[in-house]
Amino acid sequence: MRTIVMTGATSGIGRVAAEHMLQMPAVQLWLGARGAPPPGAHGFPLDLARLASVCAFAKAVGERLGETPIDVLVLNAGTQFPSDTERTEDGFETTFAVNHLAHYLLLRLLLPRLAEAATVVITTSDTHDPAINPIAPPEHADAERLAHPVRKPGARSSAFRDGFRAYSASKLCNLLTARALSRSQAAETKRLRVIAYNPGYTLGTGLQRRAPLVIRLLLSVLRPIIVPLLRMNKPAQAGQVLADLALGRIAPPPGRLYASLVKR
Repeated sequence: MRTIVMTGATSGIGRVAAEHMLQMPAVQLWLGARGAPPPGAHGFPLDLARLASVCAFAKAVGERLGETPIDVLVLNAGTQFPSDTERTEDGFETTFAVNHLAHYLLLRLLLPRLAEAATVVITTSDTHDPAINPIAPPEHADAERLAHPVRKPGARSSAFRDGFRAYSASKLCNLLTARALSRSQAAETKRLRVIAYNPGYTLGTGLQRRAPLVIRLLLSVLRPIIVPLLRMNKPAQAGQVLADLALGRIAPPPGRLYASLVKR
């Protein structure tokens, strides 16, 4: 029996990936989410905007699994806000808290429970690259400043750019977390397989649900045109690849951890 723990599996590429995993024999899928899990999966409440909820989820998983180790950990959930003014109850900028802080904490809490040769997949992106995202690439990766962003006096900015920059910085932190984990003593001792997965720009994942109404309407109307034109991915494809990476059916080249679905 393969035991998989996953976040971000109630919609978008995570839902697709979870459904593919559940089709495999001898798979036990444990999900953390606020919504209902796919049929066949076991769900525990998890609100990534609350670090207390992350701790409670990790404790619940540990109590339920007992001595059973985790074979695959998939940290996939993500969010994006149209500005960087949202704050969690812990006082952190919400995009950074949900995308990075919560997942980093969950990884630390579940690391002792990972099996020998377990797989850890962290969903990242390439929005940190100015060549890909010239609008709002990260200006830094300082955790304190990302958790508590302060506007520079006289700096020219916009809510959209600030929100996008918070997202791209949080995804850069995901990538750095994967790299740090792959080089850690724990990864060496347990022979962990660490993968940073970039699904590319994928419409229909729910990340755009907090965008201004006019942008959401434009994306909805123009989707049939811009998806093939800009070589965007669809949730079905991106989710399938996520499942394949988690299950070991595909993998980055030896010595590499980055897997990208971006079409050049």
